[in-house]
Amino acid sequence: MGLKKRSKVSAEFSMSSLTDIIFLLLIFFMLTSTLVSPHSLNMKLPGAGNPGTSDSNPPEIEISRSGNYKLNGRTVKEPVKDNLVRLLREEDRKNGSKKLDVIVSPERNTAIEHLVLVLDIFSKLGIEPIVAVGE
Repeated sequence: MGLKKRSKVSAEFSMSSLTDIIFLLLIFFMLTSTLVSPHSLNMKLPGAGNPGTSDSNPPEIEISRSGNYKLNGRTVKEPVKDNLVRLLREEDRKNGSKKLDVIVSPERNTAIEHLVLVLDIFSKLGIEPIVAVGE
């Protein structure tokens, strides 16, 4: 008797459904990634497109390459973070009800850690910095 097996197992795999799923996942992740806003700092850059500051003579923080900080020409002593917070709160009190804007002037090739320290303090105090890169 020549009986043949009727159920043959096919070794082929259809990729069409898999490519459809990958395409839908790609669209999903592209759409959701545009909805997520990254954590970033709100900074004003000097230039013609920016409106004038709320203060006619805003305080200025100078940062040297070596990590020395000056607020309005006066050197900020160690610990820099605590003293800078205290001095900025004093400036904010002097400013009254207006929003305090502060100019940050790092020297060229200043380590980014020095600038980040100042910008971190600004974000905690609710100050919008105006960043101007010095010579």
